[in-house]
Amino acid sequence: MPHIFPRHTHVQPPVIHSGQGCYLFDKSGKKYLDACGGAAVSCLGHSDEDVKQAIKQQVDQVAYAHTGFFTSEPAEQLADKLIAHAPEGLERVYLVSGGSEAVESALKLARQYYLEKGEVQRHNIIARRQSYHGNTLGALATGGNEWRRKQFAPMLIKTHHIAPCYAYRDQLEGESLFDYGQRVANELESKILHLGPETVMAFVAEPVVGATSGAVPAVEGYFKRIREICDHYGILLILDEVMCGMGRTGTLFACEQDGVAPDILCIAKGLGAGYQPIGAMLCSSEIYRAIEEGSGFFQHGHTYIGHPTAAAAALAVLTKLTDGLVDRVLPMGKKLEAALRNSFSDHEYIGDIRGRGLFWGIEMVQDKANKQPFASARSLAGKIKKAAFKAGLMCYPMSGTIDGLNGDHILLAPPFIIEDEHINEIVEILDVAFKEVLNDS
Repeated sequence: MPHIFPRHTHVQPPVIHSGQGCYLFDKSGKKYLDACGGAAVSCLGHSDEDVKQAIKQQVDQVAYAHTGFFTSEPAEQLADKLIAHAPEGLERVYLVSGGSEAVESALKLARQYYLEKGEVQRHNIIARRQSYHGNTLGALATGGNEWRRKQFAPMLIKTHHIAPCYAYRDQLEGESLFDYGQRVANELESKILHLGPETVMAFVAEPVVGATSGAVPAVEGYFKRIREICDHYGILLILDEVMCGMGRTGTLFACEQDGVAPDILCIAKGLGAGYQPIGAMLCSSEIYRAIEEGSGFFQHGHTYIGHPTAAAAALAVLTKLTDGLVDRVLPMGKKLEAALRNSFSDHEYIGDIRGRGLFWGIEMVQDKANKQPFASARSLAGKIKKAAFKAGLMCYPMSGTIDGLNGDHILLAPPFIIEDEHINEIVEILDVAFKEVLNDS
């Protein structure tokens, strides 16, 4: 009788045995092409020797030291390298163990920032419907996925949500993409005025929405308008790049492509590439100075923040990314996009193919003409994941794409080391899975 508490008590997954490049192998020897990076994590694949060596060297030197007593060279060097490549204005790095911790840290820092400034009335958080910012209570409350929130609602802080930037579903007939983006961005101003500008603390958003909506990028001009609104009302802009950052969309930081810089930025997943659990919150010099010149103490912390071994792994990953690996993402992403569109754009049940870089979502619909989703009881995305996995391909499924209940998509986020033959394999196996599941629909 096993004693592990699995994600699903009715599912017994195969036991992982090894990894090589873009592939994982289970204990029986079966091979799986990791086309989703687990959850957009494994950007370097599963056998990078430089990262493994960095971990071994750090463990041999010192594996762990609590930040209440020490800092470490890997943590300091990682912070320096992140800031050297970060959007303008970001000056400090707070290292944590994952994405949810990064978002929790950002929310607490935003609140303390205003307390240090004497603006104690600022506490309201605004985010977007169909967003996802993590599973800890503060991050879950900030996220806008109703399915994830529902059963924990009595335990969540009150937050506020506006429309996502989801052109496939919400752009009006005759409305340009730019005008659509401005319209939904202006919902932020309306919500601020409704709540009272003096009470609003932060707006939180993913530059490219990940798991919940399936690689949905904002339209041109959307985030510039969001930045203008935040600046006008003195509100912090927190960007969650936990899934879409660290080169995933074609630049080291996803917001570079939108021409904006946040006040606080959250990263994880690709930062450690799966070799160690790590995330980070980056903040502006202004926010840091408010703490430094005020109480001097950020009233927050976790046991494993600034973990030397995790930092050493992330430093090796970041070095790989900034030494040219990210430069592969856009050209290989264009090849993946072309292959997906060539194979599936005319598919009867594929409604939308969207994304950036090596971050792509495929939304399935029952009727392409009116974009009607399949019945939620079908659990279509999960069935496609199962069929693809059986055929040797890992893709990331999600149902509730539209409103937390209706809609299905799968997410693709392959390693940056992907080659042409891997793209061909992705398309071939997806075709098998689609035929098995959708043709029965």
